[in-house]
Amino acid sequence: MTEERFSPLHQRHLDAGASFTDFAGWMMPVRYSSDLAEHHAVRTAAALFDLSHMGEILVLGPEASDALDYALAGKLSAIAIGQAKYSLLLSREGGIVDDLVVYRTGEDRYLVVANASNREAVAAELRDRCSPFACDVQDESDDIALIAVQGPRALEILTEVPGVRVDGLDDLGYYRSAHGHYGEHAMLVARTGYTGEDGFELYLAPEAAPALWDALLETGAGAGLVPAGLASRDTLRLEAGMPLYGHELSLDTVPSQAGLGRVVNLKKEGDFVGRAAIEAGPDDGARVLVGLAAEGKRAGRADYPVFDGEDEVGIITSGALSPTLGHPIAMAFVAPDSADLGTELFIDVRGTRIPATVVSLPFYKRKA
Repeated sequence: MTEERFSPLHQRHLDAGASFTDFAGWMMPVRYSSDLAEHHAVRTAAALFDLSHMGEILVLGPEASDALDYALAGKLSAIAIGQAKYSLLLSREGGIVDDLVVYRTGEDRYLVVANASNREAVAAELRDRCSPFACDVQDESDDIALIAVQGPRALEILTEVPGVRVDGLDDLGYYRSAHGHYGEHAMLVARTGYTGEDGFELYLAPEAAPALWDALLETGAGAGLVPAGLASRDTLRLEAGMPLYGHELSLDTVPSQAGLGRVVNLKKEGDFVGRAAIEAGPDDGARVLVGLAAEGKRAGRADYPVFDGEDEVGIITSGALSPTLGHPIAMAFVAPDSADLGTELFIDVRGTRIPATVVSLPFYKRKA
C-alpha cells in the first residue's frame, strides 16, 4: 500500500505526545517518553503497545487444517482449539516469506497473524495455496485492532480492567488464546508476546480499541503501566533473541540458518510449500545466526561488518546497548567456522574494531 495509514488509536498517541515513525506505511508511535523508561517498564511492571498495524487473516472451512498444513512449515492440524503456534510461510526455494503466529480458534477456524510489511504477500500466498482445499481465506486486518499489554504485572492489570471478561484468564497458558469480551464487544485474548515477558494480546473491533486503551492505562497506572512505542519493543525483542522480519529473516534466509529449523515439520504427512528445498538444505558455507556480546558502551548496529581476525565473516542484523544487561548485544549472520560459542570476533563500529564473543540466544530470560 502507498497511502499513509493510521491506527484506530492514533488520536490517543497524539494526545500522549508520542513521536511517530513510518512502519510499513503506517504512522506508528516510536516512543512516548524515553526508550529506556518504556523498556524498563516492561521488565519491571508493564507497558501498553498498539499493534494494530499487524495483519490478521482468517482461514476457515472443513479443510482449513489440511490447507494450512500444505501452506505453512508447521503441522497446524495438530494444535488444539485455543492453542497458538509459531510458524513460517516459506517460498518454494525455502526462503522465509514471513514468520507468523497461528491461533486455532475453532474446529475449522484459524487466525493467522502476519507482520505488517508482509500482510498483502501473506494473504495472497494463502489464497493461492489454499485454493485447492475446501476453505476460505479472508483478510480481516482492517476490521481488527490489536493492543498488547506486556510485563510481569500484565495479568494483574488485565484482570482488574472494568468491562473485561475472559473465562479462565488466570489459567490461560503460554501460546494459548481464549474468547472474551470488553463491554459488548467480542475479543480474542492471547498469551504469546514479543518482549520476553509475560503478557497478553487483545484482538477486538477498531471502534472499541480507544476505550479499552484508556481503561487499561487508568487501571494500570498505579501498577506502573505506561504506553510504549516501537523503539522499546525492538530492544526488548532483541534481548529475548526474537528474530525480526527484514533483519534476521528474509526470502534469502532458510530457517536453519536463523536457528528456526525446529519450526519446520518434516515429519508431517504429505507435501508442503518449500519442503524439497528444506530437505536439500542450505548451500555449503551458508552463514548462520549467532548472538554476540561485547563490553563497553559502543554497540554494533544493523549492517555493521563482523570480522574473525582480518577476515570479514559476517554482518550484524540487529544490535543495541542492552538496557537490561548494561552491555552491547547483537545478532549477526556469520560464517559457520566462526559461529561456535565462545569464539572471539570483532564488530567494525564506524571504523573501530570492537571485540565481541559468540554467546547463546536469548540474551535475557525472565525468571519463572
